[in-house]
Amino acid sequence: MSDWHSTSTEDLASALGVDLSRGLSAAEAAQRLERDGANELVETGGRGPWRILWEQLTATMVLILVAAAVISASLGDFSDAAAIGAIVVLFALLGFVQEYRAEKAMAALKRLAIPTVRVVRDGDVRELPARELVRGDVVLLEAGGVVPADLRLVECAGLKIQEAALTGESEPVDKHIGVLAASDVPLGDRRNLAFMGTVATYGRGRGVVVTTGMRTELGRIATLLGQVKDEPTPLQTRLDHLGKVLAGVGVGVAALVFILGLLRDESIRDMLLTAVSIAVAVVPEGLPAVVTITLALGAQRMLRRRALIRKLPAVETLGSVTVICSDKTGTLTENRMTVTVIDLAGHRLELAGELRHRLPTVEPGVPSPFGSPPSLGALLAAGALCNDARLAPNSQAGRWHAVGDPTEGALLVAAARFGLDLDALAVGGI
Repeated sequence: MSDWHSTSTEDLASALGVDLSRGLSAAEAAQRLERDGANELVETGGRGPWRILWEQLTATMVLILVAAAVISASLGDFSDAAAIGAIVVLFALLGFVQEYRAEKAMAALKRLAIPTVRVVRDGDVRELPARELVRGDVVLLEAGGVVPADLRLVECAGLKIQEAALTGESEPVDKHIGVLAASDVPLGDRRNLAFMGTVATYGRGRGVVVTTGMRTELGRIATLLGQVKDEPTPLQTRLDHLGKVLAGVGVGVAALVFILGLLRDESIRDMLLTAVSIAVAVVPEGLPAVVTITLALGAQRMLRRRALIRKLPAVETLGSVTVICSDKTGTLTENRMTVTVIDLAGHRLELAGELRHRLPTVEPGVPSPFGSPPSLGALLAAGALCNDARLAPNSQAGRWHAVGDPTEGALLVAAARFGLDLDALAVGGI
């Protein structure tokens, strides 16, 4: 089914076999994950070691050198063949090592950046990796969160979603849960759907996963992008052109010398060796290695400035970049907030010194290390009560971290660090 926007919530729950209040069971979710696969976009641009090595060895200049080495060896000139072969190996190794390291680093960064999402399963709210979502999962959306899959919204409270990356619409789109009568509504007008990769900017909501991974609208775009061929850089174009020109000149001169030698009754073998030597001499054997070393040095300099180069030829164009426009949240930052300073009525509380962990964590029940006036406690209590985030156990024994909106989670952690009993607050005490 593709017309989820024209489906009522009752029909939606029936079609996907889910209880909208309790979500899927863990067992059912595991079965669907096994059947449908992970909720992730298949990357077509990744390169394995063999592909990287193949790209190094199929450059025009390298192919000319390989041909020259083969001909020299076949004619018994093993010293020239060995020298040319060494240059080819050096060129291939330099390029391979640099680009393979870059691919491994990119893969490591992607593993670190796996997003998480709040899901209702077995009646409980859980925080799971987005790749484990399946059709029928009930997902909670909050301001600042990225939509992890294509969702049919079933609850909205002032929810607005920024869909510029998908539709080009510059303003956040107001969402609702009503049924759209027409089945052929344009993508940008499907106000009761939330699409993978878009960002909730206001309000909160709840949606049911209807498509995952490459079957989402974003996945369709990724499929089209995967069919686009890489364009060579200006440097690659010039080097290929130079290689073809030199190959033509070398073959032409070698053929001319060979013919003139035969007309003078010279030995065929001697003239073949002479012609090959001339053809090889025309080709600058050291050029590929020099270019690769130069690009590798440029890549290392850019790496020191925290720019990771996947393909060496890209150094030529990336080296001249002065401004990069990038999404910040989740790309340059982790979308995690922390209260560092509280200043109220002349009383100031510094929390920065307590931040010793990558995740905003807290040890519940530990008394406050601060001797602070009651006004600060009242302020933090208000922040903890007007809050939809919650504390969940961390992987470290005895430690907890905030789950939910990053700003609200930061207020909750600050209150717990201050020494407030969050359970007592929830039932009306301090």
